[in-house]
Amino acid sequence: MSAKMRMGHGPGGGQMRTLGAPVEKAKNIKATVSRLLGYLKPYMHIIIIAFILTILSVVLSTAAPKIMGLAITKMFEGISAGKTGVIDYRYLLKVIGVLFFIYIMNAGISYYTQRSLAVISQKIVYTLRKEMDEKLLRLPLKYFDSNPHGDIMSRISNDADNINNAIQQGLPQIITSVIGMIGAAIMMLVISPALTAIAIIVLPVSMLATVLITKASQKYFISQQKNLGDLNGHIEEMLSGHNVVKAFGYEKRSVERFEKINDRLYDAGWKAQFISAFIFPLMGFIGNIGYAAVCIAGGIFVAMRKIALGDVQAFILYIRMFTQPVAQAAGIINMLQSAAASAERVFEMLDGKEQESDPETELASMVEGGVKFENVNFGYEKDKPLFVNLNIEAVNGHTVAIVGPTGAGKTTLVNLLMRFYETWSGSIIVDGCKSTDYKRGNLRRKFGMVLQDTWLFNGTIKENISYSRPGATDDEIKNAAAMAHADHFIKALPGGYDTVINEEGTNISQGEKQLLTIARAFLASPEMLILDEATSSVDTRTEVLIQNAMEKLMNGRTSFVIAHRLSTIRNAELILVMEKGSIVEKGTHNELLATKGFYYELYQAQFAGKTV
Repeated sequence: MSAKMRMGHGPGGGQMRTLGAPVEKAKNIKATVSRLLGYLKPYMHIIIIAFILTILSVVLSTAAPKIMGLAITKMFEGISAGKTGVIDYRYLLKVIGVLFFIYIMNAGISYYTQRSLAVISQKIVYTLRKEMDEKLLRLPLKYFDSNPHGDIMSRISNDADNINNAIQQGLPQIITSVIGMIGAAIMMLVISPALTAIAIIVLPVSMLATVLITKASQKYFISQQKNLGDLNGHIEEMLSGHNVVKAFGYEKRSVERFEKINDRLYDAGWKAQFISAFIFPLMGFIGNIGYAAVCIAGGIFVAMRKIALGDVQAFILYIRMFTQPVAQAAGIINMLQSAAASAERVFEMLDGKEQESDPETELASMVEGGVKFENVNFGYEKDKPLFVNLNIEAVNGHTVAIVGPTGAGKTTLVNLLMRFYETWSGSIIVDGCKSTDYKRGNLRRKFGMVLQDTWLFNGTIKENISYSRPGATDDEIKNAAAMAHADHFIKALPGGYDTVINEEGTNISQGEKQLLTIARAFLASPEMLILDEATSSVDTRTEVLIQNAMEKLMNGRTSFVIAHRLSTIRNAELILVMEKGSIVEKGTHNELLATKGFYYELYQAQFAGKTV
């Protein structure tokens, strides 16, 4: 890896926003800001107090240079008289006392306002994150399928932080800058309109220089962000697929590709930083010219006795108070635009269409079993139906196997059954009642699921198995693991059942992960089962053992089995053959083989070596 990466843009690392860096803008900033202000209303009395105190602080800060100028003028007059005793030290002590009081007041006000706004911003962000967390529980599965998980996490973390920064830092900066500029301009005019005219001449030049340099560096900042994203994406791919990289000997090409992207990032980065870095020295140079002009003109006016020396010194401080907010304006605007865009993204999530609410009344517990799909119509997109008048009946205690090519709609059946998605029309009858009459939690507790894609969290093996029954005893957990034939490999681990599975789950094999999810289903002991290629990652011998254990588990329970290995479903009471959202064949294993249709071709392709 090249040393050029030492620019402060490491993979996955944060990046400070730089003057000139592109900022995402809100589409409807007025409506977004108006809605965000609604979250400020409960704290408006604190904000008003902070606002008034900030104005007082700025007024005191504006008065300080003038008061300091009076002291300097008094000392100059005494020194000009040639006698040290002429200096009025009592007067100077009074001035120092007044300045000390002003600075103490400013420090106290600054502490109060910053602390108040920090507390308010944190409370607002807490409220937003709490609302987003509660919203996630009400959003349908479709939202998570259609939005990248990283984007959802970014809204909760990064976007909320942007709002926090704008409230905590942006608001006081705006107030201080605006009032400070007005106060400084008034005091400059009071001291000397002529010097004010000289000082303001350089202001348009400074603003023009800022605009031109920002515009010149903008394209390089955009290129820098794009290349940074490409670099992070490449590194993430190589790290997540490091086994494949090593297996196919891709290391050299991976490094070469990294070098190319890193070179582009380096080239765009140094140009962006180099050009944007001109802003502050150039503004300093222009500002110094203004200071020099004011000092020369001020000296002439002092010699002509048109202005006091202390006023010239105060005037120079007022120039700095007036021009500093101009230099900070780009950063403040960027911060506010970023916060508005972030607030809009947060509100988009909060406004997402929620899943239909659960019925208020609770159904009485029944164990009739059985599942029916009656004239079900459904599709993931409105103009592209997948199921049209679908009818299925699963008799209580029977095993229903679902087979078919990829995209036939097998997993969609499970999604509808669990109410992860809602049907367009028709009904799904579960345990004698419509699925929509159940509360979702109670409906889903009727089913135990073992999916092809295993999911384990960062915790002990014991905690992962007991996820389906949090109150299970150690003996019950071990018994479920034994039934799933996972007990032998768990005991072989250094920590046994207390072994912690890391976040990536890389300290156990894929097959072992699947055994743990099967043990989780055994522990739940549900009324009905959904098995989606539940043994796809285990060896043949273990698969036979698990199949025997599962047959015991499925005994007396209505079970839905999605399978590609047709050998695992020979004993199913009903096999549904699906293609393009329709059931093209149904029957037992022997009945379907006898018809020599689509199922027969699938079976022959697996066991007779014939092509379909």
